[in-house]
Amino acid sequence: MSSSTHLRVAVLLGGSSEEREVSLASGCEVAAALRSAGHQVTSIDSAAGPLSREQERAILAAGIGRAGLPVPAPRNPAALPDAEVIAREPSLAAADVVFLALHGGAGEDGTVQTLLETAGIPYAGSGPTGCALAMDKDLTKRLLRHACTATPDWITGRAPGAVVADRLGLPVIVKPVSGGSSVRLVLARSVRELDAATEVAGQGDDAVMYEAYVEGREFTVGILGDEPLPVVEIEPVRELFDFDCKYEQGMAIETAPARIPPELTRTLQSTALAVHRALRLEQYSRVDFMVDEDGRAWCLEANALPGLTGNSLLPKSARAAGIEFPELCERICIMGLKAGTRRPAWTGAGS
Repeated sequence: MSSSTHLRVAVLLGGSSEEREVSLASGCEVAAALRSAGHQVTSIDSAAGPLSREQERAILAAGIGRAGLPVPAPRNPAALPDAEVIAREPSLAAADVVFLALHGGAGEDGTVQTLLETAGIPYAGSGPTGCALAMDKDLTKRLLRHACTATPDWITGRAPGAVVADRLGLPVIVKPVSGGSSVRLVLARSVRELDAATEVAGQGDDAVMYEAYVEGREFTVGILGDEPLPVVEIEPVRELFDFDCKYEQGMAIETAPARIPPELTRTLQSTALAVHRALRLEQYSRVDFMVDEDGRAWCLEANALPGLTGNSLLPKSARAAGIEFPELCERICIMGLKAGTRRPAWTGAGS
């Protein structure tokens, strides 16, 4: 490790979103990695309170998608409902920096970031604006179009399958407008499947997005410290890189660095960095692409808080650049510490 300073880090994980299990796994991996680098770490489930080391070990042993996680059920459906709650948690107030390992919901849409800023607590990662823009896939795609970045055609809002098929063709990707980890992501090949997929993606009155399907090769590019990491190619065993393919061993081949021509590497990396900046993301992120048979890159979305589990893509991309997982986590902490209580990162016309 390059840093000789031992930090007090509070890892905020869990929460009440449907990506809770992924977040628990990410956070426990991060906590273990930072401890291995000599830092003092406390893990705090934003919906159930601090975790013991025993609970952390049990979570990592159980894996993602398993029943019986040894963590209390969230006691409040709105994680960290106000700044007072954050201020009252001693481990957060005493930390040099908070590492956000939350995924989805209030942890990734800018809410928790705003609460931490209100309480004057430094944290790593993007600020409220970047998180909100990246979390809302409709806003993301509108900004991409404004920036002349290719993104598949889409419709936002529930619509009859026949209307969607007429406008976007078939097959169609159906997903919640605000969500991640490929939760409730469906590939619909017919009008009937479209109607059924709408009910799946729109559970709980969530807004629904229909996106034209791009057939081709799938890639992702991590951004660390405003620099693109090596490109990763994703080859799922299924046609769609869904939740199972993301988090179950052996369900996808992920090659880092991708074996692609240098020109395509440069295109994906430069586009990813442009997306990161256009969405006002900070410190680190991950940007996903499809490349069609004509070699055109289509940006699908950006992730303000990408997964950091043992099977996640950002750590694999960093490892291809010679950055092992503990160093990656430490670099993220140091960037957050340097940012301190947040300040506007984007000033001036056209910046």
